Amino acid sequence: MIISGISQGLLWVSMAIGVFITFRILDIPDLTAEGSFPLGAAVTISMILKGISPTWATLTGFLAGCIAGIVTGILDTKLHIPALLAGILTMTGLYSVNIHIMGRANLGLLTQKTIFDWVPASWGLNSQTLIMGTGISLLVIMSLIAYFATRNGLALMAVGNNAIMSAANGINVPAMKIIGYAVSNGLIALSGSLVAQNNGFADIGMGVGTIVIGLASVLVGEIFLHTTKMIGKLLAMVAGAVLYRLLLTIAMSLGIAPDDLKILSAIILVIVIVLPMLQNRWLQHKAIAKYLSQTQVEEPTND
Repeated sequence: MIISGISQGLLWVSMAIGVFITFRILDIPDLTAEGSFPLGAAVTISMILKGISPTWATLTGFLAGCIAGIVTGILDTKLHIPALLAGILTMTGLYSVNIHIMGRANLGLLTQKTIFDWVPASWGLNSQTLIMGTGISLLVIMSLIAYFATRNGLALMAVGNNAIMSAANGINVPAMKIIGYAVSNGLIALSGSLVAQNNGFADIGMGVGTIVIGLASVLVGEIFLHTTKMIGKLLAMVAGAVLYRLLLTIAMSLGIAPDDLKILSAIILVIVIVLPMLQNRWLQHKAIAKYLSQTQVEEPTND
């Protein structure tokens, strides 16, 4: 059960990192994820069924997600539609796009090979998922570390910290935001591609609730790993995605029905949002009580 939860969690690492880029780095609430996740799945499964290599199909799914992010970025930065509404518009439009790509609401693989077949089938599905999930997660993390060390990557982080100051220093803020949207949704679509290949099918409704899963993974990771370095933040996303899937796997082993996982995801998200707030309040009350006790001790006594 633990190995299964970890291996499944590794498939969602790209999703967590994608949400992290828009939610934490750019400070943008992007709902495109609910459309780009099934987009990556639809593109990849459709291409595999047409005899295209799973590797190229997976890369194309990633690029399709990047295009979806660019559309949202243009709606936000060029047409000045609020970021939240821009994501909703793209997500809604992608529903029809995904239907046209698959030709129907559900598209399954038969005997076609997937990217997980790089690992011998005799090793078992969990081992295939664990090895490929680890390899792809490492590749994504190393690529992002290299990117954020470049001038373009530093500019992207600067825009997220202070867009006005960034513009004053000559940074093209709209372009940086569009790049952020593209990278974010490309990674989310990559996660959808991996999940679809692992499950053996793509479904039009598989993106429902993915933003909740992504946010929960981000917040769970940040609770367990506090760091200011980018590599630490990305590793926190890995930890968050794996721990989140472990929680769901344990819940299912305890008898919770799969239909109830969405509400369980929402409950987990509420807990990880409220828990740090309660912790901060407790620390503040503790600091105030300590200060008051020290003040009373230091007050001079009147003889």
